[in-house]
Amino acid sequence: MNRMLVVIFDSETKANEGVRAMRQLHAEGGITVYGIGVIARGAAGKVEIKEAMGQGGMGIGMGLAVGSLIGLLAGPVGLVVGAVTGTIAGAVRDFWVAGVGLDFLEQAERDLAPGKVAVIAEVEEEWTVPVDSQMETLGGVVFRRARADIAEEQFDGEVATMKSEYAMLKAEVKRSSGDAKTKLEGKLASAKTTLDAAAKRSKQRLDDLEGEAESRLGDLKSQLERAKDEFKSGLEVRAKRVRDAYARRTAGLTKAWEQAKDALAT
Repeated sequence: MNRMLVVIFDSETKANEGVRAMRQLHAEGGITVYGIGVIARGAAGKVEIKEAMGQGGMGIGMGLAVGSLIGLLAGPVGLVVGAVTGTIAGAVRDFWVAGVGLDFLEQAERDLAPGKVAVIAEVEEEWTVPVDSQMETLGGVVFRRARADIAEEQFDGEVATMKSEYAMLKAEVKRSSGDAKTKLEGKLASAKTTLDAAAKRSKQRLDDLEGEAESRLGDLKSQLERAKDEFKSGLEVRAKRVRDAYARRTAGLTKAWEQAKDALAT
């Protein structure tokens, strides 16, 4: 299952040991690490990125989902709630991409108290024992949540709403005349621009998901070549989940993109 993990430690030293433990589990094939990073909250409450490793836990980046969750946790007080309610526009995309619920974000924010250090990771795992036993041995407290397709659902819902509003404005323009018609034509033009932008965002997200799926399948293929025999069948199952998830997530976005194109073409 594709999950986001937040592991809280009392020190940066222990957090770095936690990162090494996750990398070892990845190398053996027990889990797949798509992205990982380490953050710490100082005495004044400010969050600082301490360490980040990339796709598959082997590079220099942290991956989109991990970066998004870190962005939420590193923001000002109230950013988490604002991301969900839409009152802080810059955080909304991070909330979608992280793919976790408000309660998980609030718990992570609350437990990352001043002086604490957290390992943030996106992983594929079949069971929780390997990570939990390693992290608990190091004094870490593990929180995890399965990632949801929040971004794709949001895009689909937004485009459906925009399409409906655009159709209503077109109908009003046809029924109107004079100054009222002129004002409505201005609103219609604005709605068309917004719908067109939504179509482009949907297409970009489709391209992003394709690249993400290809990258993950490449990571899993490389991992399969190095993994212990006992974990190889599990890695093949993970690869199938990646392909299935890609098909499921793109279905809604493709629908949203086609809805927007159809509305603009009529």
